[in-house]
Amino acid sequence: QRPEPVDFSFNPLADPRFQFWDPSLLEAVKLGDPHVHEFFRLLSLCHTVMSEEKSEGGRGEGRTRPRVARGRRRADAVLSPGELLYKAQSPDEGALVTAARNFGFVFRSRTPKTITVHELGRAITYQLLAILDFNNLRKRMSVIVRSPEGRIRLYCKGADTILLERLHPLNQDLTNVTTDHLNEYAGEGLRTLVLAYKDLEESYYKDWSERLLRAGSAPEAREDRLARLYDEVEHEMMLLGATAIEDRLQQGVPETIAILTLANIKIWVLTGDKQETAVNIGYSCKMLTDDMTEVFVVTGHTVLEVREELRKAREKMMDSSRSMGNGFSYQEKLSASKLTSVLEAIAGEYALVINGHSLAHALEADMEAEFLETACACKAVICCRVTPLQKAQVVELVKKYKKAVTLAIGDGANDVSMIKTAHIGVGISGQEGIQAVLASDYSFSQFKFLQRLLLVHGRWSYLRMCKFLCYFFYKNFAFTMVHFWFGFFCGFSAQTVYDQYFITLYNIVYTSLPVLAMGVFDQDVPEQRSMEYPKLYEPGQLNLLFNKREFFICIAQGIYTSVLMFFIPYGVFADATRDDGAQLADYQSFAVTVATSLVIVVSVQIGLDTGFWTAINHFFIWGSLAAYFAILFAMHSDGLFQMFPNQFRFVGECWGGRAMPPPSRVLPWPEPCLDSSPPGNAQNTLAQPAVWLTIALTTVVCIMPVVAFRFLKLDLKPELSDTVRYTQLVRKKQKAQHRCMRRVGRAGSRRSGYAFSHQEGFGELIMSGKNMRLSSLALSGFAARPGAGWIETLRKKKGGEGSAAGSPSGTADKVLRV
Repeated sequence: QRPEPVDFSFNPLADPRFQFWDPSLLEAVKLGDPHVHEFFRLLSLCHTVMSEEKSEGGRGEGRTRPRVARGRRRADAVLSPGELLYKAQSPDEGALVTAARNFGFVFRSRTPKTITVHELGRAITYQLLAILDFNNLRKRMSVIVRSPEGRIRLYCKGADTILLERLHPLNQDLTNVTTDHLNEYAGEGLRTLVLAYKDLEESYYKDWSERLLRAGSAPEAREDRLARLYDEVEHEMMLLGATAIEDRLQQGVPETIAILTLANIKIWVLTGDKQETAVNIGYSCKMLTDDMTEVFVVTGHTVLEVREELRKAREKMMDSSRSMGNGFSYQEKLSASKLTSVLEAIAGEYALVINGHSLAHALEADMEAEFLETACACKAVICCRVTPLQKAQVVELVKKYKKAVTLAIGDGANDVSMIKTAHIGVGISGQEGIQAVLASDYSFSQFKFLQRLLLVHGRWSYLRMCKFLCYFFYKNFAFTMVHFWFGFFCGFSAQTVYDQYFITLYNIVYTSLPVLAMGVFDQDVPEQRSMEYPKLYEPGQLNLLFNKREFFICIAQGIYTSVLMFFIPYGVFADATRDDGAQLADYQSFAVTVATSLVIVVSVQIGLDTGFWTAINHFFIWGSLAAYFAILFAMHSDGLFQMFPNQFRFVGECWGGRAMPPPSRVLPWPEPCLDSSPPGNAQNTLAQPAVWLTIALTTVVCIMPVVAFRFLKLDLKPELSDTVRYTQLVRKKQKAQHRCMRRVGRAGSRRSGYAFSHQEGFGELIMSGKNMRLSSLALSGFAARPGAGWIETLRKKKGGEGSAAGSPSGTADKVLRV
């Protein structure tokens, strides 16, 4: 059984939510071990955390006040106890400061020049001399403080690959032990930091601070000068130990990655963690499995080494592939095309893990295509110890060479460059802050919501947009091409076949709302089936629902509809007569018949295209038809003609036995009758049975080929969505039959790595004192204001392996190990 957590009741300022299970470390603190005290002193001083205290009782109950000392404070001053709260840029840093707090080294307050810490119940104020700020290239931060005894000391924490190179040779034995611990922690998927300190002479610090002041005010190359001074003082340090923080995966991360993989979505992990940590996270996310054929690890430090490792990886994949036995060598296959993908030829599952220093060489212009080809042949790709700039470069590489849509998801400030570079950026709002959210197109709180965003809403959005475009082109070509056929009979005189008001209202009233409803509400399968069948996502990836072929099919269908819609009424009207024996053919009756046929045909067509009927769809489709007839009868009424004869020309016709002209003879409008007021033209035309037979014949001939083609396709070559819908119908019928057959049933039961991830520049803000006037909410959400030239600034900096980008899961909780 797991032992009881350590009792921190001796410390009234301890955080009750903090749990630790090793009592030996607390005993070392109580016994006064100087190395352990220095370890926790470093954690309580070397940070950019701000503190707040919730006052107890009285008028101030429930209110928080920043714990910022004002003016000079005596070292032995006792602050009133209360609930102490920390506001940190990253949860990693907050966890470290909280650990020091529970072990008796409580960070209480700070000013631009001082830091007050309660060390085992005694308040001590350190003079803050300098903050050597963290950035993604340094991968460390340091503070220089002066103790009450006058001793100047530098405290530093950072990545093991950086700090272990800057230690004094006397630390060799402790370095070996710490390295073993770091490897053990990384193997468990923990994010590690190394802690070190260095004593500074008064004379040296005075000279160094003067040079730092001049470099900080230099008009040119300010950042480079500061970096050289920081690097100078951060050498020959003494090792204190290491920390490890557990970055727990959010709930549902492995399942989400597995489902997205089944949807043929390629997932690459770009992280700043150590290689061992990244690989461990890959296994926990189910990206890497024991069933994989091989996991290739690229760790070369030179261009030649990286190129050779990539070449060997491709050769192994090609050799194990049984589908490439056609006598060609690998070199011949590769030379056939620079970007020939070997993905289809690979038999087996492979994974690629590459370090940041190797990725820097792989992203060079002469090797980037080779790296991309190797990575695309693998099922999983993990890039570890990468910088934010390298993340953006990897995304840009995929955009450059692959015809694919890229989506970047991150939870921290280090992921901002990657999110901005990708086609679609998704930010996770959580403990890592809101910088990724502010730079993203979509944001949510948990990684598992990406599954619904892509497989449900993303797929529905693509389906609706494709249907909207196809129907839009179809209905407009069916409407417009009728004018072209009419031009052969009116001498191409620009005479329109429709009433001018019908032309105006066709796209605004008669056909706008139905297609809008389909574009908003339509869905082919329910959301539960979309999650159950990830393969439904593939049509969007392959661009199957709207492409050049589908576009020309829509155009051809529209032209086909326009031909039948014009020539069927034309042929009928040539010999048709009215009920009284008079000839039916005239320009106005022909126009009303064609317009009515058009509205009915396109309404039936959108009814066939609609896969998910709602009350809104019914209202818009049948309401549009009703609006058409209402407006038609109003526009063609004799009363409007009497009031506005020049605006409403389609009016009642004379019934004096005069034969109306055939469609080949075009009249601007019929002469008004001299006898009693007749009914309107629309009423006269639509009152004839021959007209309705013509409309019905036109509708059937236009729609039946479409219905027949869809039935044949559904029977001979059904798509996955058709199969899913059929399966759903079968299930519903089986459930209905089961309910009918069951008379008595039983009562149903129901089951319910590297730990820096904040922005550069916060240390400078603390030293300036400007942040002391900000509210606690502003402090917790602080981030450097993004500039237009952020990527240019990063490109000027060279070296470094990367910072800690948020894992693909986002951070859910932080647990400290030392």
